[in-house]
Amino acid sequence: MSKRRIKKVAIIGSGIMGSGIACHFANIGVDVLLLDIVPRELNDVEKAKGLTLDDKTVRNRLVNEALAAALKSKPSPIYHSSFASRITTGNLEDDIAKVSQVDWIMEVVVERLDIKKSVFEKLDKHRTPGTLITSNTSGIPIHFMSEGRSEDFQKHFCGTHFFNPARYLKLFEIIPGPKTDASVLDFLNGYGEQFLGKTSVIAKDTPAFIGNRIGIFGIQSLFHQVKSLGLTVEEIDKLTGPVIGRPKSATFRTVDVVGLDTLVHVANGIYENCPNDEAHELFKLPDFIHTMMEKKWLGSKTGQGFYKKEGKDILALDLNTLEYRPSKKTNFATLELTKTIDKVIDRFKVLVSGKDKAGDFYRKNFASMFAYVSHRIPEITDELYKIDDAMKAGFGWEHGPFQIWDAIGVEKGIEIMKAEGLEPAAWVNEMLASENTSFYSVKNGATYFYDIPKKSQEKIPGQDAFIILDNIRKSKEVFKNTGVVIEDLGDGILNCEFQSKMNTIGGDVLAGLNKAIDIAEKDFAGLVIGNQAANFSVGANIGMIFMMAVEQEYDELNAAIKYFQDTMMRMRYSSIPTVSAPHGMTLGGGCELSMHADKVVAAAETYIGLVEFGVGVIPGGGGSKEMALRASDSFKKGDVELNVLQEYFLTIGMAKVATSAYEAFDMGVLQKGKDVVVVNKDRQIATAKAYAKLMAETGYTQPIKRTDVKVLGKQALGMFLVGTDSMEASNFISEHDHKIANKLAYVMAGGDLSEPTLVSEQYLLDLEREAFLSLCIERKTLERIQHMLKTGKPLRN
Repeated sequence: MSKRRIKKVAIIGSGIMGSGIACHFANIGVDVLLLDIVPRELNDVEKAKGLTLDDKTVRNRLVNEALAAALKSKPSPIYHSSFASRITTGNLEDDIAKVSQVDWIMEVVVERLDIKKSVFEKLDKHRTPGTLITSNTSGIPIHFMSEGRSEDFQKHFCGTHFFNPARYLKLFEIIPGPKTDASVLDFLNGYGEQFLGKTSVIAKDTPAFIGNRIGIFGIQSLFHQVKSLGLTVEEIDKLTGPVIGRPKSATFRTVDVVGLDTLVHVANGIYENCPNDEAHELFKLPDFIHTMMEKKWLGSKTGQGFYKKEGKDILALDLNTLEYRPSKKTNFATLELTKTIDKVIDRFKVLVSGKDKAGDFYRKNFASMFAYVSHRIPEITDELYKIDDAMKAGFGWEHGPFQIWDAIGVEKGIEIMKAEGLEPAAWVNEMLASENTSFYSVKNGATYFYDIPKKSQEKIPGQDAFIILDNIRKSKEVFKNTGVVIEDLGDGILNCEFQSKMNTIGGDVLAGLNKAIDIAEKDFAGLVIGNQAANFSVGANIGMIFMMAVEQEYDELNAAIKYFQDTMMRMRYSSIPTVSAPHGMTLGGGCELSMHADKVVAAAETYIGLVEFGVGVIPGGGGSKEMALRASDSFKKGDVELNVLQEYFLTIGMAKVATSAYEAFDMGVLQKGKDVVVVNKDRQIATAKAYAKLMAETGYTQPIKRTDVKVLGKQALGMFLVGTDSMEASNFISEHDHKIANKLAYVMAGGDLSEPTLVSEQYLLDLEREAFLSLCIERKTLERIQHMLKTGKPLRN
C-alpha cells in the first residue's frame, strides 16, 4: 500500500475545468491552491478605484472571478458552500513558489502545447522532487508535454483527465507518459476511485484517449446518419436518451450543453491525428456543422444550437433547411414495445428487432459502434472493460458498448454488422472460436471479462472493495416478493433491496422490509437497506394513496399509513442494527426510512428531503414526528426553543431538498456524529455492510422506545399559526398551503397542550396520521396528487 498522502494540491488554471476540479478536491477535504495568470490591464472598476497593476486584488482578479463564477454555477460544483474556504487563490507570478509545499500539481490551462510546456518549465523550477505533476488535457499527447523536463519530473508526470463537470461525471482517465513510474499510476488509479469517487481508467497515450475517442465517434456517426435515415434532431434524441440508458439530454441536447465548438475541436484532433483509423472519414464534419460553427450556433453558451428557446417555446433546428421550427413530439412503434421492460439491458434485443425506422436506426447505430470499439483494441486499451467503464463514467451511459453487444448476443451483433457491410476485429471471431460466447461473465459474485491475449475470462481487478448486487442477487437470495429482494451480503449481514418502479414504497416493499427484519433478528447480525438503482426511493406509492382516497376507503388508508409508521418504528427498535444507504433521489418516504435507521451511510450525491407538501399532505410515515423529536433532542440550555423548532418546521414546510448529503446535515435530515458520507457510490453497500457488522460486533443493544420528546404545545402552535396567516395574507402561500402548514404545526407542536410536555413517539405518530388522513379528503390535495402522477411535477393550487 502506498504511503503517499495528498494533503494539498495546486491547480494551475482557473477556467471552468480548473475551478471545477479545485472545488471537487475541496469537496473531499483537500487543501487547494488555485493559480492563474496576472491580468495585463486594468478593468473599468479598477480604474475608477485608482488601483494599479501591482495591487494584489488586481493581480488575483482573473482567478477570483473564475472561482466566484464556478461557485455560482448550477448545478453547483461543491457539496457545501463552506467547503469553498478550503481553496486559496493566487497568481503564477507572485505565488508559484508555493507549489513546493503541495503533494500534487495539476495543470489545467488552455489546450495549447506551447503554453502547457511553458507552464511546466516554470513549475519544474519550484516543485519539490517526488511531487506528482499531471495535466488535465483532453487530447494533447502526453509524451510531447514532458520533453526536456527533469528526470524526476518525467517519472512523476502523466495525464489525469477529468470530465466536465468534475463533481458529477465519474470518469478519471490516467494516461502515462514515456517515463511515468508504475507506482505513480497505481497510486492515482486507487486515489481516483477511493478518494475522488471516480471510475479510474488507465488509458494509452492515443488521440482523445478512451472516453472522447469512442464518445465523439458515436456523436459523429449520428451526425452522418441523421440525414441518410431521414430523422430529425428530436427523433435522434428520443432514440438515444433514457430508453437506451443514456441521459435525458441524449445526443443533440448534450452537444448544446457541452458546446459545439468543444466537440468540433476534439473531432478535428482525431481526424488530423488518426489517419489510419478505419472510420477516419466519419470524423470529417458534415456541412451543417460547418454552417452552425460559422453562424456561432454553438448551443447554450450562444443561446442557440440544435435547439433554441423563444419565450416558453423550444424550437428545433431543421438540418435540411437550417431553419428553426417548433419541436415535434416523436413516436415509434419499436419504442412502444419497450414500455413494459423496466430493465434497460433487456430492451436492446427488442430494439434491434424493430420493423420501423427506429429498428433501422438501432441496427445501423449499434453495428457501427460494435465494429468501431472492437477495432480500438489494442490501440487505445488492451482490456475491453475499460471502454465500457469510460463510456458509463464519462458519458453517463448505463451500459457500455460491449455490455450492450452481450445483451443483443455476440453472434447477433456480428450479423447486424455484416448487414451494414462492417466486420468485427479478428479477436471477436477468435473469442467465439475459443468457446467464449460473451464478453463478460459472473462467477462467485465477481465480474469477469474476456482477456484477449489469454483467450479466457479473467476477473476485473479492483472489485474487492465493492459489492455488486446484480452479481450476487441470484446466488445469495434469501427472500423475494414483487417489492424487494433480500440478499445475504456475508459476515452475518442481510441487504434489503427495493425492486418496485422508481423504488416507490408500497405494501409489498413494507412487507419485504418487515420480512427482512424478521429474518435478520432470527438468523443474522445486522440489516442494510440499499440498492444500486439510479435512485434510492422517490417515496411512498402515491398512486395507491390516491386510489384509496378517491374511493373513500379511509379505514384501509388509515391502516396503510399505520403500517408504514409501524414499519419505520420496527426498523428503529429492532434487536439488530439497521443501516440505510441512500443515494440519488431519496424523497418523502425514502427520506423517512433513512431517518429511522440506526445509521445512514449516504452517497455524497444524495438529494434527500421531505417533499410531501408538493402533493398536498404532510410527512405521514414518521417524518413529521421525527423532525419534532430531533428538534427536541437539539434543545440546549438557554436556547430559544421556539426558534429551534421553527427551523425543523420550515424544512418540511418549504419541502427543502439537500443538493448533496453534506447539505442534509444542515437540514437535520442527517445527523452529525452518527451518519456518514461516501464519495464513491460503488463502495456504498460494502461500507454500509461494514458499519452494520461493526455495530453488531461492538455490542448493539435494542433501543428503548422514547417517551421523552419535549413538545411546546400552544406556545409553538400560536407562533406557527400567526406565521402561516401572515404568509397567506402576503400571497407567499396559497389557501391550501396554509391549511397543510397549520396541520403540520399542530403535529410538531404536539397539539394544543397548555404547556411544554414530554410525550412519546407514538403520541406524535397518532397526531401525524390523523393530520395526514384529514388532508387526503381535501379536493385540492387530490388534485395535487393527480397532477404529480400525470406530470411528475408539483402543483401549487
